[in-house]
Amino acid sequence: MEFATFADRAAAIEAEPADLEIIEHVRDLLEDAGGSEESSEPRTIEIVARFVQGRVFPAWDSTTLDIGPSACYAAIARAAGQNVDSDDVEDRLADVGEIGEVAASYEFGGQQGLDAFGAGNGSDDLTVREVYDDLVDLAATEGEGSEDRKIDILFGLFNQCSSDEARYLARLVLSEMRIGVGEGTVRDAIAAAFDVPEERVERALQVSNDYGEVAQVAREKGLEGLDAMDLEVGRPVQAMLAQAGTVTDALEEWEEVAVEWKYDGARIQLHHDPADNSSGGEIRVFSRNMEDVTDALPEVVEYAEETLEGPAILDGEVVAVDDAGEPLPFQEVLKRFRRKHDVEKAREDVAVRPVFFDCLHADGEDLLEEPLTTRHERLEGVLTDGEDRPEDVDGLSLLWLTDDPDEIESIDAEALESGHEGIMLKNPESTYSPGRRGKNWRKRKPDVETLDCVVTGAEWGEGRRATFLGTFELSVRNESTGELETVGKVATGITDEKLAELTELLEPHIAAEEGQEVEIEPAVVFEVGYEEIQSSPTYSSGYALRFPRFVAVRDDKETVDADTLERVERLQS
Repeated sequence: MEFATFADRAAAIEAEPADLEIIEHVRDLLEDAGGSEESSEPRTIEIVARFVQGRVFPAWDSTTLDIGPSACYAAIARAAGQNVDSDDVEDRLADVGEIGEVAASYEFGGQQGLDAFGAGNGSDDLTVREVYDDLVDLAATEGEGSEDRKIDILFGLFNQCSSDEARYLARLVLSEMRIGVGEGTVRDAIAAAFDVPEERVERALQVSNDYGEVAQVAREKGLEGLDAMDLEVGRPVQAMLAQAGTVTDALEEWEEVAVEWKYDGARIQLHHDPADNSSGGEIRVFSRNMEDVTDALPEVVEYAEETLEGPAILDGEVVAVDDAGEPLPFQEVLKRFRRKHDVEKAREDVAVRPVFFDCLHADGEDLLEEPLTTRHERLEGVLTDGEDRPEDVDGLSLLWLTDDPDEIESIDAEALESGHEGIMLKNPESTYSPGRRGKNWRKRKPDVETLDCVVTGAEWGEGRRATFLGTFELSVRNESTGELETVGKVATGITDEKLAELTELLEPHIAAEEGQEVEIEPAVVFEVGYEEIQSSPTYSSGYALRFPRFVAVRDDKETVDADTLERVERLQS
């Protein structure tokens, strides 16, 4: 396919406001992209399926052109003639606002001789494959003088371009295609072009993460070929995502809830293929955005070498830890995550450890369609010899199945006390949907309402918290009687440092003690967040705050200014 043909189709797509018509244009483009006589890889249809989205390489491939706007402007200026320089291109961009229009405004093709070094193969008709091959060469160019060489290659391409070709080449190089074609458009166009069901195309895309390969397989092998596509160890897939949600909603929608700790780390996908070499296998680590971060995280590689035996693809997080193994804030992970130089020095400053919560592939078997509980069982098997209990397995995120909100609250409190973000709520029967943010995984939604409550009691902690007041009884004022009525207890959302401060604040107001329980004179007001208010016979108010979390001490409020039972009743209704 000539690049001019691609540019003409891209222009037609860009001018089309209707989604269905855009899909038809992309369908026609795919149908016309090359023929069976092509023998080189990738096929033209693969290139076109990526180009139309503004991609040069598959989504799973972390290869980039690594060329900035200034180099692109220099190539455009050089192809435009001796009277144009980069500043002229930038000035025109400031006026026009879009690099494609700037490139299209120049007349190219006039540079000859030595000044045309790098100008492709000299063909009058630039093809899609020639553009792709030159961009691959550009991406592979590195080392001393690489930027000049990149500009040479890009100049050579622009020097062969018509105005329309230059418009879309410039956008492609700078990842600014913006013609209204997204992933869903290409998926639907593949299905329409080669008469295969959209849901089967979707599945093939999930396991391959390559629109070009799926388009080629759909054309050459049809439905049977698509169904034969599987995950490939070493090729990352998009991560399944979560949305915000509440415990109440999860319990209403699912018979049981799978509860996990939510770690304050960075998402990773670990690929282990022992078949690649005899010394332990090929191990790759990818980020949530499918960037290869293997070299930056040697601890994860070492963990895989020590733990894994068969081929596996695991989903998890990498967490920064201190010398005692306690978790550090997410910002500390960032100091390591994309580090390319002085990794060992960075490792001395910030150590990390992996924690895995899902298994996408194990021992040659894809697990995307298996329920969460089955995948977690396979994960346990991959990470242990079968003799250890799950809670003793290093690097394994535990999974609790429950329909008890009190147990969920306890798991949440334990996660926070251990220095993590809280909990994840998951549908035990859910499959793994790469790249999808659905209702089957939910990050516990932050509290959306707060109450100002009087502290009327507390309990001494245990273990390392034995010298701190830990669980605090909360009350609101009944305006009718003037009495304080209890609405719950809070022990969540409080660090050790804050507990020390609160103990110092409340100790002078201790009225009585019996065992671990303490009666507190009404003197201190807490601002407390909660998920919902339920009717409850447990507390004297007749109501209970579900999943209460400490927010702050209201130093600006006296106890008479705290919230009332009447407000609790209004909020509950």
